[in-house]
Amino acid sequence: MLVSARSFAEYRAMFALTERDLEQRVLDCPAGAASFVAEAGQRGVDAVAVDRQYAEHREELGLLVERETEFKRERLVKETVGYARAWYADADDMIRQWTANARAFRADIAARPERYLAGSLPELPFADDSFDLALSSHLLFSYGNRLGREFHRAGLLELARVARREVRIFPLVVYDTGARYEGLAPLREELAELGVPSRVERVAYEFQPGADEMLVLSSAGYRAPARTAPGAAGADDPVRWRHREPRA
Repeated sequence: MLVSARSFAEYRAMFALTERDLEQRVLDCPAGAASFVAEAGQRGVDAVAVDRQYAEHREELGLLVERETEFKRERLVKETVGYARAWYADADDMIRQWTANARAFRADIAARPERYLAGSLPELPFADDSFDLALSSHLLFSYGNRLGREFHRAGLLELARVARREVRIFPLVVYDTGARYEGLAPLREELAELGVPSRVERVAYEFQPGADEMLVLSSAGYRAPARTAPGAAGADDPVRWRHREPRA
């Protein structure tokens, strides 16, 4: 899996984020070396990133993006033939943009380490309803031919557990094939039965052909089963209930 470093502007387009959305407390999961949280912080947005790589690599993750994308340049050139050019002129432009975003990530994770927490789906280190809105890009569905149906089910329910209003997932196509994740419809039916209705929305973002839709989960009515695993409640989250504090 290629570590990505997408920008705040791309997140806004991928997830159709409005100014009202950005007044909420937002989770980016998995965040990789994206500059979303860094740029969000500059705009006064209350955003937190979580990724399993933060357990060990942290700042080095930004360097990994720079080295990996350059090393895989020829592969990226081949894989992006026929891709839309609204966001990247070509593979070299994508590498340049990701490098700049990764550097912004590195600076922010050093300056605000409490905003970058180690964790991964399908079990996150946060209490129920710790966020208003959860965003998840280029993992669920994107790797649908590698990650099984149970992982997708558990991952979506975990995101619904920690987000008290909505979860948004982008895109809905498998990275390797470009086809929509074939288990999407039955998975949505099962989630609805568990109290998590959903809808598919088209967004103003497309790079991979056909990848211009997101899945929106309405998590307000979902109540997750009690968790008993040690540390699962997220008691050590240093910014746990900040979204419920009155704004100055």
